Amino acid sequence: MAETTTKTHSVTVAHRQLALSWAGVTDVGHRRETNQDSFYAEYPLFVVADGMGGHAGGEIASQSTVTRLEALVSAGEVGREAIENALELAVGDIAAHPETTDEGTGTTLTGVFLEVDGDDARWVALNIGDSRVYLLRDDRLVQVTTDHSVVQELITAGKISPEEAEGHPYSNVITRAVGASELTAPDYVLIDIQVGDRFVICSDGLTKELTDYGIQHFLREHSTPGPAVDAMLAAALENGGRDNVTLIIVQVDDSSSTESTSAE
Repeated sequence: MAETTTKTHSVTVAHRQLALSWAGVTDVGHRRETNQDSFYAEYPLFVVADGMGGHAGGEIASQSTVTRLEALVSAGEVGREAIENALELAVGDIAAHPETTDEGTGTTLTGVFLEVDGDDARWVALNIGDSRVYLLRDDRLVQVTTDHSVVQELITAGKISPEEAEGHPYSNVITRAVGASELTAPDYVLIDIQVGDRFVICSDGLTKELTDYGIQHFLREHSTPGPAVDAMLAAALENGGRDNVTLIIVQVDDSSSTESTSAE
């Protein structure tokens, strides 16, 4: 497996220069014939989309969504309103595509973007579906996003435990998606930017094979995004690779003593 490339970008927050670095990868896994996941990782937007639907539907849905969001970065318009407008367009693209024949066609979407206002900046996590954003801060891993799924609703209602959710027959049933129907806006979580933070953005193909502890283990073992991404992917495939596996790692370092760079 070729080593994943790590990209970097510098940003100034409150007169302090920070270095963002990231790497992402997607793999079809061992049991799927096609890869219905898509991802986009370029400053300031990092997202994963996990498609679903018969024939080529899932791949169309995830790629259509990512393509619309990629255009925002190219236009320099990344923000909550622009993202929702882009997702509305993606819904139209999915519905109009000649190969979208399955009423269940759609995609999850999750990720983070950096919202900059003058010298201030903060992360905004967004989520539709059951793909996830995790944050490792002060050596503690937390799930930032909340799954839009039947089992999460059962957990919230106290009807099942998180442990019971893993083997639940409805574990793959999500309650919100970007698809050929009216769009529901993403959930947003605002996160202050701190040196040392590391985000893991992933489809459920990773979390089916790695526990939260496993994710934290590989972050501890590898201090930069590329090797950490490669190690998590290898572990997910070794543990079964039952689904497409996609993940991005983004981290924040102090670069006040380094030259400002931006990798293309």
